[in-house]
Amino acid sequence: MYNLLKGKRGIIFGALDSKSIAWKVAERAHEEGAKFVLTNAPVALRLGTISELAEKTGSIVIPADATSMMDLEDLIDKSMEILGGKIDFVLHSIGMSVNVRRGNHYTNQDYNFTKTGWDVSALSFHRLMSMLYKKDAMSEWGSIVALTYMAAQRVFPDYNDMADNKAYLESVARSFGYFFGRDKKVRVNTISQSPTVTTAGSGVKGFDGFLAFADKMSPLGNASALECADYTISLFSDLTKKVTLQNLFHDGGFSNMGVSTAIMDEFMKKEISEELGVEEPKKSTKK
Repeated sequence: MYNLLKGKRGIIFGALDSKSIAWKVAERAHEEGAKFVLTNAPVALRLGTISELAEKTGSIVIPADATSMMDLEDLIDKSMEILGGKIDFVLHSIGMSVNVRRGNHYTNQDYNFTKTGWDVSALSFHRLMSMLYKKDAMSEWGSIVALTYMAAQRVFPDYNDMADNKAYLESVARSFGYFFGRDKKVRVNTISQSPTVTTAGSGVKGFDGFLAFADKMSPLGNASALECADYTISLFSDLTKKVTLQNLFHDGGFSNMGVSTAIMDEFMKKEISEELGVEEPKKSTKK
């Protein structure tokens, strides 16, 4: 531990269970000396185990619906009161698609579900920053980070309308980040993380297959939730004071790859087997 966040105060959105990236960020922030408030929607708090995290990190949990300006104002006011001053860092780790949950194909969305997912996953980031900005709640050289995914720039068919939500989220980070930087000296960035085994990520169709594909495509392999937390901590720290308006890829190099030798080798092996009429041996299910 390096005491990178010693004396800093923060708000962490989205910790649900021990698989959550936000959960790992909270653990690392605590280890690096920060004090913070944990928050999530009331329904998420009932489903998750955030009370365990709060006890472990000596934190207070404040329920808040990120689509409600009233809830956000109450959250920010209470956070500054509990923590004893302005906020130094904020993590937005919120995402949800009702269309994905209901199995609606991208070409056949329920648009009421689309609006709900957009409001929760993307517009909530604008709402949050708007309230922080209006209340002058961020310290100078503070840092705001949101988690995103590369489907905002490239086609991943089964990511569905979440791809559109992430594209909007990244645009908000740049646009609001300009005003936050100019007027308040606050940094705003997004982290585009590898596919990660979380409760939310595992709900995407074909996730296991894509997780394996991304790991073989990336020269450094997939980044874990804990490694993402480490990267997030660096963005909260004073070591990155002039990094803002950036979408930062944290994906083992996946975002710059065309194809990898591991993928090509696997393809060629399969092609040769098919030409020879040889079936690949099935994996044993015996323990």
